Amino acid sequence: MNANVNGTVQKIKVLCVDDSALIRSLMTEIINSQPDMVVVATASDPLVARDLVKQHNPDVMTLDVEMPRMDGLEFLEKLMRLRPMPVLMVSSLTERGSEAALRALELGAIDFVTKPRLGIRDGLLSYTDLIAGKIRVAASAKLLPVRRAAPAGGAAGAEVPLLHSPLLSTEKLIIIGASTGGTEAIREVLQPLPPDSPAILVAQHMPAGFTNSFAQRLNGLCRIVVSEAVHGERVLPGHAYIAPGGFHLSLTRSGANYVAQVDQAPPVNRHRPSVDVLFDSAARHAGKNAIGVILTGMGRDGAEGLQRMRQAGAHTIAQDEASCVVYGMPREAVALGAVTEVAPLREISQRVLAHLRSFGERANRV
Repeated sequence: MNANVNGTVQKIKVLCVDDSALIRSLMTEIINSQPDMVVVATASDPLVARDLVKQHNPDVMTLDVEMPRMDGLEFLEKLMRLRPMPVLMVSSLTERGSEAALRALELGAIDFVTKPRLGIRDGLLSYTDLIAGKIRVAASAKLLPVRRAAPAGGAAGAEVPLLHSPLLSTEKLIIIGASTGGTEAIREVLQPLPPDSPAILVAQHMPAGFTNSFAQRLNGLCRIVVSEAVHGERVLPGHAYIAPGGFHLSLTRSGANYVAQVDQAPPVNRHRPSVDVLFDSAARHAGKNAIGVILTGMGRDGAEGLQRMRQAGAHTIAQDEASCVVYGMPREAVALGAVTEVAPLREISQRVLAHLRSFGERANRV
């Protein structure tokens, strides 16, 4: 809720855009059941929504992907260019739906919610707390300029030279955790990395059914190989492993080799995958050979794990407040003293590589 000039509290004003009358009705029921938000209008398509934005000046928009007269993604692109505002996408859990949701995040949407496949009424109502929580986060999120992803091997990636150090590539690890706003932040960190970079493990809060599309998209943009993590696979240099939605990803060892562990142990900090689970495993099995990076996201998942990584000798980096969509997880990590350095998003990959090179130089002098 926001306070107006008179000091009274105003509810979050929400505009719901969906071609389904049932979805519009359910979203209205869910949102209006919350004490701090209200649906000010609903629209059956983007052309109607365009006029309602001018009329009601909403704080947050919920937006369907597939609609008549104008596709939700086309509308989102126009909206973020002409009248930027926090948008929560409502997407079907299909391959096309997952790709559309990721494209929406690239275009500037804050987050997305998946429509249930069966039992839409009961299914959507069971998401009440999730939807309300995402709307609250969206209302307080920072709208950042949309930065287009350069193609793999394009200018953004080609500027970074190879490490030319097999020791760095095989012994070191880069461990990343993120939540809201993290899909684009992760892309910006991974894309400049050279093909001989150390192995990277990533925990991004994301539901099942979306992480494979996320990994495939990154794989097409990066010079490293990006894939969804598979239980028991060896963790290799030049590869990034994304925690599957609905599963924890952790690091373990088999002899001299790093190995990925994927499981469905209970959620930690209400999340699965949990950043703390990944960071804790890196502290145990990689110690000073790991570099921990905590990016934009709501809550405190990852803060204590990053602290344990630093205590084990790891170099740790937090994204700075100015470049975060939501400065929650990095702030908690900084407050705990878990962070070696704070950096803007666009500098994090360079900071990681600089640390690796300085480590390699020190090792060569010994």
